[in-house]
Parts: sequence; C-alpha cells; structure tokens
Amino acid sequence: MFDTEEVQYIETQVKGVIGHSVVLECGESLPSIYIWGFSRTGFIDIRAVLYNYGQGAKLQKMASIFGDVRVVSDSAALVISNLQLAAEGRFTCQSLYETDDGTKLVYTFVNVFVLIPVSKPFIELSNSSPVEGSVAFVLCTVENGTQPLEYTWTRQSTLSKKFVNVSEATGGLVNLTSVHRNHTGWYTCSVRSEVNEESSDPLWLEVIFGPDEPFINVTPYTLNSMGYSAIEWDTIFLTCSASSNPPSHYIWFYNNSQIYSGQRFVIKKISRSQAGAYMCLAQNSALNARTKTTIILTVYYLPDGKPTCTVLAVNNYQDVALWCSWQGGHPAAGLQWLEVKDGIIDVMEYSSLTKVKAGEDILNNSTYTCHPSHPALRSDLSCRTTALLPEEQPKCSATAVKNNEYTMLSCSWEGGLPLASLQWKNWRNQPLGNLERSINNQVLKSTTAYNGKDFVCQAAHPLTSDEMCSVRLEAPVLVTPRSAMTVFEGSDVHLTCILQVAYPVSEIIWYNNRNESIWLAPKKYQLHQEVFWSNLTVRETDGNGDSGPYWCTALNVVGYSTLVIRLHVKKYPTPPNVTISKLLFGRQRTEVLLEWTTRGSGDLTGFLVQRQPVRRSVMPNGRTSALTKEEPHHWETVVSAVDADIRGHKLGGQDPSILYAFRILAVNHRTTGFPSEVKTPADPPFNAFPAVIGAAVAGMLLAAVTTLLIFQYVVRNRDNNPWLHNLLFRLRPPSESREEINFPEDAEIAEIPLPAERNENIGTVPPQFTQESEMSPSDTGDEPLTTSTTESPPSSECPITGTSPHEEDEQVNVVITVTATT
Repeated sequence: MFDTEEVQYIETQVKGVIGHSVVLECGESLPSIYIWGFSRTGFIDIRAVLYNYGQGAKLQKMASIFGDVRVVSDSAALVISNLQLAAEGRFTCQSLYETDDGTKLVYTFVNVFVLIPVSKPFIELSNSSPVEGSVAFVLCTVENGTQPLEYTWTRQSTLSKKFVNVSEATGGLVNLTSVHRNHTGWYTCSVRSEVNEESSDPLWLEVIFGPDEPFINVTPYTLNSMGYSAIEWDTIFLTCSASSNPPSHYIWFYNNSQIYSGQRFVIKKISRSQAGAYMCLAQNSALNARTKTTIILTVYYLPDGKPTCTVLAVNNYQDVALWCSWQGGHPAAGLQWLEVKDGIIDVMEYSSLTKVKAGEDILNNSTYTCHPSHPALRSDLSCRTTALLPEEQPKCSATAVKNNEYTMLSCSWEGGLPLASLQWKNWRNQPLGNLERSINNQVLKSTTAYNGKDFVCQAAHPLTSDEMCSVRLEAPVLVTPRSAMTVFEGSDVHLTCILQVAYPVSEIIWYNNRNESIWLAPKKYQLHQEVFWSNLTVRETDGNGDSGPYWCTALNVVGYSTLVIRLHVKKYPTPPNVTISKLLFGRQRTEVLLEWTTRGSGDLTGFLVQRQPVRRSVMPNGRTSALTKEEPHHWETVVSAVDADIRGHKLGGQDPSILYAFRILAVNHRTTGFPSEVKTPADPPFNAFPAVIGAAVAGMLLAAVTTLLIFQYVVRNRDNNPWLHNLLFRLRPPSESREEINFPEDAEIAEIPLPAERNENIGTVPPQFTQESEMSPSDTGDEPLTTSTTESPPSSECPITGTSPHEEDEQVNVVITVTATT
C-alpha cells in the first residue's frame, strides 16, 4: 500500500470537436507503469483503454469506439484522432514513477467533452406570401449543434438594399402578428455555438397588398383651373403609380375609351385634338382589387418659333426699317410696336410688320419693342431691337501671316444695329475687294514696295456720316540706349533693344556672341520682352566666354533691321597674398585657431580657409608616428565667407584622429589670390601658473579665516581661559616694548620680501604663456587668462588697543584686519 502522502491526484478538463483530434496529458514525463481507463458520464464503472507495465503500450479493442487512439512515444499522453461522440466521459490515467525518494503514484482524471458543430440552419415560413394585415411566422431550425445556441435574424429590404435586425425575432422564431408591406424582404437566420457559426440561405417573404389610389404624373405640364395643360407638338409622358404587390396592372382610358395598357402612356407630338379626360385604372390580380383616378389635359399651341424683330439699313444706308414677324398660331398672335422715349411709352397707331424711318430722325440707342399677345403665352413674350451706332470708331490693323509672306489688312467696326458697311482702298484711292459688314479683311502679298504706304478703310452707317481709319506699313527700326557695355565678371548685364518704328509690329530675336540663338542656353540668358522693347539678361558673366558682339533683329512684311551691342567682361584685380601667423590646436584637439596677415596691396572681399587631411599611423605604445605618404587629397573649403576685415577664425568639430593641413586664400569677388603656405596646427603650450596661484590664494584665505576665528573665540571666552587670553593679548612693560622694537627684524616683520626664486616664479610670465595669453576668449573658446608681472606677499596688520596692567578686568576692544594681495 502507498502512503497517502505519496499519491497525487490531478483533475483536468478537455474539450474536443467531433471528427478532430484531442490530447489527454498524463504527467510531464514518462512513468514506469501507467494504465488508462474510461467511464461514461453518469456511470462509475471504469473500463481499461490502454496500459504499459514497462514492456510497451497495449491498446484495448474497446478504444476504437473513441476514434483513432495512440500514445505519444516519449510520454504517457493519449492522442485521439477522428474524435467520436462515445469519447465523452471521464478518462483516468494511473501512473507509477520510480524516484530517488521512493515510488510515487499519480492519478490524472481527464473529463472529455465532445462538441458537435452547428449544422446549416433551415428556415421555414408559415406563409411565403401573406396578405397585409394577416398573421405569419418564420422558424429557424438546426439538426446538430452543442448547446447553448444563439440565434440572429436579419432582413434585407428590396428598396434600400440594407440589412437590418428583425425586432420581432425571439430565439429561432419570428412571430409577425400583423404583417405589413415593410416586412417584405430576404430573411436570414444565423446560429452560433461554442464551436462555430452557420447562416441559412436567404428566404424571401413577400407581402401581398394594394393597390393604393393611383397618382398620375404629367411631364412636362402646366397647371390650370381645369387640371393640366400642355403645349402642342411636345411629347407628353403620363405615368400612373399605385403601391401594390404584386405590381398593379394599369389600363388607360381617354374620354371613357380604353386606349392603352401599361404604366406609362406616351403622347408623341400632342395636338389640340388630343385634349380631354385621361383616366388610369390600377388592378391587383392576386387580391382582385382595383382603384382609379382621372385628370383633364388641355392643349395650347402658339405660332411657330418666337417673334423676330430687327433694324435694317435701306436706301443705301440712309434710312432705317423696323421689321417684326411671328406667323401662325391659333388664335393668331397680335403684334404692336412700342417706342421708348424719355421713359414714356408711345403706342404707334399702325400694326404693319415693317416701318421705315429716316436715319437722320433716329437717335443713337433708340429702342423699339415688338409686343405679341396670345392666350397660349405662359409669360410675357416680346421682341426688342435697338437702333445703335457702333461704339468708338472703325479700327484698322495690319498683321503678318504665313511667316511674313502675306499681309492681312483688317478693318472692323463691330456692334451697332444695323451693321456698318466697310470698304478698303489703297494709297491711290482704289477699292480693294468687296464691300463687307462689320469686318473686312484683305490679304496682300508682302513686298518692300508697301513700305511707307497708307491704306484706308471707309465705313458707313445710317445714324452717322461716313467714318474712316487707315494704316501705314513701315519697316522695323531698332535703337539701343547703349551700344557698348563693360562690366566686371560675375555680375548680370542687361542688353536692351527698342523697336522705334515697325508696322506690323515684329518680334525682337536675339543672338549671342557666337551667333547662336539665346534659346539654346536658357539657363545662361533671360529674356524679358514687351511689344516695343526687349531686354536680354546675360547671367553671371564670365570674362573668357561672354565678351563680344550681341545681335538683336526685327523683321516684318516690308523690311528688317539688325542692331549690334558689344559687351566687354573684365576680371577683378588679383587680391594680396596671405601668410599664416598662428595655427594652434584647442582643447582636446577638436578646435583649431587660425590667424593670418596680408602682404602687399590690392582689393579683397573676403578669405577662404581650406584644409587637406594628413593621415598618421598609431604605434602600439599610443604615440603617433611620422607622416605616411599617401595619394594627394583635394583641398576642401571649410570656410568660404570670412569678412575682409577679419584676420582670424576658429574651426570646431575637428576629428582628433586626423591631422589636417591648412591654407588660406584671399578673394576679390570672383578672382582668387595665391594660396598661403601650407601649415599643420601646433599643440598649445603647457601653463601651470593659474593652478599654482589659485592654490596659494586659497591657502592664504583659509589661514586668515582660521586665525580670525581663534582670536574671536579667545576674546569672547577670556574669563574661562584667562591664561590663553593673557598669552595672546598681555601688554608688556614699556621698557620691554622699547627694547624689542629696536630690532629691525621685529619692526619690519610685515614687509619681509619673498625669496628671489619665488618672486620670479610668481611674478614672471613664462615665454610660452605670453604667447597664449594674447588669445582672446572668442578665438580659443577657453576662459580668459589674467596674468600679473608683479605680486606682493600676503600681509596682515593686527593693531591691538589694550589696557594697562592695572586695568586687566576691563573689556578689551580688538580690531583685526587681514589683507591678502596676489
């Protein structure tokens, strides 16, 4: 028998899906002996499934009812593939382990639950086509599925195409106690379990209803007291609509006679004979129900088109005729001319379609209205015309066409009513072409013979005397403000050509000093051109390539002109030479201080600082060896805009592992001078003077403060320590005082000079420090150094005012003054 403390009980639970695989664990390692048993839910008897007494696993025949059973090779775990419903129950694994402390028995109880997936739901309708107002229900059922099950109902409307949840659903049942038309749609039932979710196929529920009272829509239409009216020859669409399911069947009647069957009745080109009563009858064949509605349609027709009126020139452009016409219609349209004068409408007593008036009797901008009347008019309809003189004056122009091969003479005097007549004549007063209205264009072959010749356009209008305009053809003439220009290189120069005379106006074309079109180098040249002038900008002129003659050319139909502008680009003088006067490393060799001077005369606008890396190899002891020869490096410009008044610069961000050589060049605009000598930075000199001075001053101040505190303590506690007070402040007899003061050493104790060596070390600045102290803080980036050529030793004066020996008990006033001078 096993001790109860040596028996372990483990309780687990496993859920598996039928037809899938599950793993039943039995300990974390392989036991020496184990036995698997099974008992059905609700039963206490246990049947052996598999055992292993150390000689291999033995599977029992009854294990086949659970599915495909096997054992994991390196453990006692049981794997059941193709899980069957019979496997639902309690599996027990008894395992025996041999340990160093003895034998251990473990009972592992695995409760297996076999889950069955939900099968595809099926929907049933009590009535697939219920009548509106009746009762209907929808039932959703599933054949298989492990409880609990969750049901979800959705409906898709045929109109909105949206899915909505069914509010009348309870579980797998949708109970419709009063069916209405909004219940029509596709119903879908979704069932969800712990294993899966399945949805049914959509099922259509169609509610039978209607028809409602029909509504007739007339397009296009106009309402009147009788109903609807339409215009003759329009296409009229009569549409009847009545809500119904199944859809209604429509029958049309005209004056109680059936004329058409269908929802839309189309009357193409309606005539007045088709006016009358139109009735629509809607029928629902499923319910054997019908409804109807009737409208009255009246047809109006007008004369064809719209009234037309205008002002015409008659009698060789001397008189004006007012003309208005609008034929046809029933009844016939009435016409009447109205003239507007000073805001007052005068009614003319005649109704003829044409009225002639003398041109000299008509004022400019006189308006005449032809007003028709007709019962079919839906709004006020009139025709208005104005006797109007064209604005401004006739305009003449000449234009080159087809690459200057032809000249087109254009004359226009647009606007106005009636239209003006135009006629071209040459300088000999000979007509060119025919008489035209408003616009007259004549094309002539280009020739230099027309240079300086005038062409005249004569214009005529009934409201004024004859007008005219003219053009003179002239060959181009070019001028320039400056025919020669001299500039320094690097600047932009502007070359200008002015078209002094040219008609027709010509485009100005530029050529550079190599007789090339400027359009071949758009980045080099910039062109700004107006009608009568052109400005060519040569960008960043170069002394070697931009000097020379530049041409501007103008060409039109009667000649051409060419102008030369000479450009001379000068170089700036060479700046003075530069010498590096100081080149030192800063702290941690990440900064370099440069100072330089200039030699010789010459203008300059700034300086360039360039560097070149010089690589060094590192020895095993950490020291740097001599320079190694490498391929030459290009000079890198690290500072390109040093002001001309500055002679020093500090460079930061240097790589301490790379040694750079530096040189400096002076610049005069674009002209660069000769480079300075090439130097590498030197290490800064060592200087311990500030540290020594600081330590000495700190020591002196500490000693003075300590002495002051001792004196203060003795004075305040003289009653407690009289011997110490008398030792420090006891007054000697006058004889002793005079005797002691005879010694020069005691009298001048405060003026003992320092030793010569110390004086030199403190008061004299080492040579290497003198050079370093000349750097300004802005140049080196370090704190400013302050040095002194002389230093006085620290001295203290302690004047003591005491009492006579007979007055020792009285208070003593002590004043102590400590002076430290460095």
